[in-house]
Amino acid sequence: MFSPDYPGPSVFGYETDLPVRCAAMICVHTSPLADLGSKDAGGMNVYVRQLACHLADRGVAIDIFTRRNDPATPETVECCPGVRVISIEAGPAAPVDKNDLYPLLPDFAANVALYSVREGVRYEVVHAHYWLSGWVAHLLRRYWDTPFVQMFHTTAHMKNAVAATADRETGLRLRTERRLIDLADSLIAANPDERADLVWRQRTPTDKVCTVPPGVDLDLFVPGDREASRRELGLHPDRPVALFVGRIDPIKGIDSLLDAVRLLAHDDPEPTVVLIGGDLDADGHPTGALGEVARAADSMGIADRIRFEGSRRQDVLPTYYRAADVVVVPSRYESFGLVAVEAMACGTPVVATRVGGLRFTVEDGEGGLLVPPRDAAALADAVRRVLGDTDLRSRLGAGARETAARFSWPAVAAQISHVYARLAEGHRADLCCDDEIFA
Repeated sequence: MFSPDYPGPSVFGYETDLPVRCAAMICVHTSPLADLGSKDAGGMNVYVRQLACHLADRGVAIDIFTRRNDPATPETVECCPGVRVISIEAGPAAPVDKNDLYPLLPDFAANVALYSVREGVRYEVVHAHYWLSGWVAHLLRRYWDTPFVQMFHTTAHMKNAVAATADRETGLRLRTERRLIDLADSLIAANPDERADLVWRQRTPTDKVCTVPPGVDLDLFVPGDREASRRELGLHPDRPVALFVGRIDPIKGIDSLLDAVRLLAHDDPEPTVVLIGGDLDADGHPTGALGEVARAADSMGIADRIRFEGSRRQDVLPTYYRAADVVVVPSRYESFGLVAVEAMACGTPVVATRVGGLRFTVEDGEGGLLVPPRDAAALADAVRRVLGDTDLRSRLGAGARETAARFSWPAVAAQISHVYARLAEGHRADLCCDDEIFA
């Protein structure tokens, strides 16, 4: 097996050495080590951490650079063997809203370059996550002659198409993403819709865009004992349970979820809704954005039907998925729909909106049901169908695991390493992989 410590040269014409031995990932606005469901911590954090660790398994050492937002955070933390998370000084060592980070990016890039000089590290590829990180990758070209691959995860154009006026992304983000499409050496789209948007609306050369979905940890997210999971979480053994997992963000469609809960309030038996995401105060009460959701639920008379759990570590999420009868993903837009895939990997049916990547990750009628976005009545009806029909729930649960199996991390990491290799070798033709996970 390839050893990242091997000091000798590659031999031209042989495949005994990997063309990429060390890569940098840029993740400015959020750390891959952050608790899921907290502010700005969601599927992208899981993606960065899991991809880095699986690339390291393939012999590629990965350094992930993120902005220090707490003075107590060590400069370097080993995420897994071969992967380091490095906190870089840029602005105050305190939380800064991501919309205010752009002026700090030149300092961030300079300090990343200083770190590489101090440590004597040379990176063969830079992988930028989100538009802020993409601009850092561009600025690093002042210091490194290194190609970079850009993954937006979400784009301002796609978000603004579904966002309310108050939640629209800034013109700065729109303009910067447009420039990054031209500046990046390669672009990774998470689903065919995103690829089509980049190629047709953004007029990006087709050989520059590769469609590679995120993955799911099929060893962590596995079916298990529903009754044992409910006992562990203190849930009623026989009462129907619907689960939501995600950031507290308007794009996640939580308003539709609350409206659907109100429509389900008089069902017999009445379902319990478990909501994972957001912050709890020292007394366990919802605070911040989650507090606003709780107040909205209270004004609708449904607060007692919702159990607010706050953010949870990824390693405890399988217990929640196994305890649930259905997982609800009411998003207005999702580039992939990681929560849906994690739930299906645990054998739990999903009710999701027919938007973005969810249209490709959830097979309607196989592992779950798809409904129109912003349609609380359709959402409630689909949840009611799954909860009220044991045969349907069992059939969807059986199909869910099979659907999720397409998105294994080893397969995803193999495709990403192919992109890295082509960039490092200086090739631009035939950049994309032949395998089509979405097929």
